[in-house]
Amino acid sequence: MARFIKSMEEKYLLPSLELVEQVFTEHENAAEGRLVRHLVEEIRRKPFYLPELELLMVNDADEPIGYVMFSRFHLEGRYENELLILTPAAVRTDMQRRHISKELIEHGFRRAVELGYKAVIVEGNPQNYHARGFVTAADHGILPGETVHLPHISCLMVKELVPGGLEGVHGKVEYSDYETLQ
Repeated sequence: MARFIKSMEEKYLLPSLELVEQVFTEHENAAEGRLVRHLVEEIRRKPFYLPELELLMVNDADEPIGYVMFSRFHLEGRYENELLILTPAAVRTDMQRRHISKELIEHGFRRAVELGYKAVIVEGNPQNYHARGFVTAADHGILPGETVHLPHISCLMVKELVPGGLEGVHGKVEYSDYETLQ
C-alpha cells in the first residue's frame, strides 16, 4: 500500500478530526477522544495555527491513516517565532507499528526548519520520543508551569531542530492559551 504525506487541505479537515477522536477513544476513552478533537479544533482557530505543519499521511485511497500537528508556542510570551509544540499525534490503530508517526514527525521537523523554527516541545511518554531526538525539557531550563500536569518531569521534552536552537531559551510551559486544557 502506498502512503503519502500531505499538509492540511480543506477536504481533510473533518476526516482528520474523526481519526484523532477515534484513536484517542480507542487508546484511552471517549472523553479523551472528544477532548483531543476539541483541542485540534481550538488550535485551528488560534493565531498560532500553522496549516502547513498540520500533517497527514494518507493511503492510496486518499484516506487519513496518520496525523500530527505542530503549532507555534511561547514560553511566558517569548520565542513564539522560534518554538513549536507537537500535539497531537495519532495513527489509525490497525496501522500502528509501521513507522507512520515517525515519518510524519520527521517530515514535520524538516518543514519546520525550512520555516525558520528552532525547537519543538512535546508532552508524552519519553520512550515514544527519545528516538526522535527529544530530551527532558527541564535539562534546558524549560519547566512545566501551573497548568501542566505531568506524571513525571521527564514527560515534558524538547528537541533542537538546528544546532544551538535552544541557547538562551528558557521559561515555563503553560497551557493557559488553550481553553480545552483548562
